[in-house]
Amino acid sequence: MTGSTPRPPRRSALLRATTAAAVAVPLCTAGWFGWRALDHSGPAGATAAPATAATTAPAPEQPSPADTATAAATPLTPPVEPPSTALATETPTPPPPAPAPTDAATTSLAGRTVLLDPGHNPGNSAHTAEINRQVDIGNTRKECDTTGTETNAGYTEAEYTLDVSRRARAILAARGAKVVLVQDGDRPWGPCIDERARAGADAHADVAVSVHGDGGPASGSGFHVIMPARVVAGKADNSAIVAPSHRLGLLLRERFHAATGEPYADYIAKDGLDTRSDLGGLNLSTVPKVFIECGNMRNSTDAKRMTDPQWRQQAAQGIADALTAFLTTQEKTEER
Repeated sequence: MTGSTPRPPRRSALLRATTAAAVAVPLCTAGWFGWRALDHSGPAGATAAPATAATTAPAPEQPSPADTATAAATPLTPPVEPPSTALATETPTPPPPAPAPTDAATTSLAGRTVLLDPGHNPGNSAHTAEINRQVDIGNTRKECDTTGTETNAGYTEAEYTLDVSRRARAILAARGAKVVLVQDGDRPWGPCIDERARAGADAHADVAVSVHGDGGPASGSGFHVIMPARVVAGKADNSAIVAPSHRLGLLLRERFHAATGEPYADYIAKDGLDTRSDLGGLNLSTVPKVFIECGNMRNSTDAKRMTDPQWRQQAAQGIADALTAFLTTQEKTEER
């Protein structure tokens, strides 16, 4: 057209598309890198974790195929944890066990029989005719029994001997022994001395002890043990028991002194030992037997001890320990 203003040429559709793509690609690339900078949940294309989870704990990264292959080829080994010290702090190490006790108190006396002869009887004073009757003891004749002595305050020998014998019985029974008492407060008087001597054989006892308290001069104190002299006369023959009875006497002196602290008698016997041939309980016995005079009840110091229940328990302990020692050493001798 002659005489009009020329119009600018029109861009082709291809040019417009190229331009748009050139602008869009950088923008998309920048957006993708921004999203990766904000999202730590995994490779591109993974779904973003919720906002609450992202603020508390990051999600674990997914292993790559190479890592998975390596893990499959490696055998699993349990983790080795360092030793814990908590147990040592919370639970102390127990102490080592105590060594086995060897004291006489722990020695078993199962199968052994002990005869305890509590001297006199609380009822004797009401039966004078019976106890004054004479009995044969082999080398002479003597009264069936006597009333015994007592302290100035009236605590009788018969009460003392019965209490100590019962206490000794409990200790020996706890060690397994069978213990027989000649009288247990269950008889109105006696028994006579010849019956007391026979009681050991009747009970099939291994050993016997007659428990007494002495009635010596008030100035004298201490205890002593009476052992049998050999008597072969009339119906008496104690030859077989003299030697073991002397061994028992030595043990009784030792253990009674150790348990009570009582000194040896200073008014009779020698070094706490006496040997006699005038006691029916020793002359006629067929089992090892001794007497113990635990103290002088006419002496104020001894009387104070003998009326104390705690001291009587110690006296019983000394008697029981001596009998236990005698029986256990006897067992060893018999085994040889």
